[in-house]
Amino acid sequence: MSKALLTGSFVALITPMNQDYSIDYGGFRTLIEFQRENGSSGVLIMGSSGEVSLLTVEERHAIVSETMKQKQPGMEMWYGCTGPTTDATIAFVKQAAAEGADGAVIAAPAYICAANEDIVDYFLEVADASPIPLGIYNNPPRVKTDLTADEILRIAEHPQVRVLKESTGRVAQVAQIARAKPEMSLMCCCSPNLGLIVPTMSLGGHGTANMTGNIIPREMAVISKPWQGPEDAQNFQAAYLRNLPMLHYAYSAINPVPMKSLMAAVGMPAGPLRKPLNALRGEALQRGLDIVRELDLVEAYGYSPSATLDAAE
Repeated sequence: MSKALLTGSFVALITPMNQDYSIDYGGFRTLIEFQRENGSSGVLIMGSSGEVSLLTVEERHAIVSETMKQKQPGMEMWYGCTGPTTDATIAFVKQAAAEGADGAVIAAPAYICAANEDIVDYFLEVADASPIPLGIYNNPPRVKTDLTADEILRIAEHPQVRVLKESTGRVAQVAQIARAKPEMSLMCCCSPNLGLIVPTMSLGGHGTANMTGNIIPREMAVISKPWQGPEDAQNFQAAYLRNLPMLHYAYSAINPVPMKSLMAAVGMPAGPLRKPLNALRGEALQRGLDIVRELDLVEAYGYSPSATLDAAE
């Protein structure tokens, strides 16, 4: 049986917090509705953009439970379920499944720097135990482990593996995977410094697993649409080049510091970053606000930067 593949803009949401650092579930509702209204195909909650490493186990369970009550029709809800061990990852995946999640994204556990063969076994063992579709995240900047194309294609053979988010800087690897045509959504990180967006989409990629869609979801939906003809390619080019300043700004400091700082500054539910992370201020934040104005996002989305800039500083 063919796998149902996720396509389009798959947005890694921030985790909105109250000023006391508790989870802002009302803010989550607003952000989830905002993504559905603006064309996102799916959201990933508690990815690296969601400060997942700074959340307790209890908070992670509660976020799944509470946000699944806010599920929107026509948009998939996936959860970051990586734990420090294989067993912990399986437990997070099963909890998400029990709450009705559409899927779970997992990366190699951080810090242990295991051999690639061990990490391949880890992905396959989690897939064997998973009741829901999985996405695998090849993210060496965060976890050191860097899977090869052959290793990724081995994992993709598992029937529960539906999505790859690729975050290396190797265009050749994306081409190898695209050529093999695995039954798996081929997506890339939206960092322009990695340089994967253009080649991924031009080689038949299914979309982007992106962070920048937190603030420009309609634009990222255009950038992430699979190319079915010349019009899609032309629309991609126009949207990509116009919004390139925002893509660069989103990665101007460690994820999710720029995005969450800017969202707070334009009046979106965001709140503070958990320590030891700190929000951008002064000139660094002003660059983001200048891009918001340059791209006419205040008019497009109703943002109100003037009302919140003082609080953000």
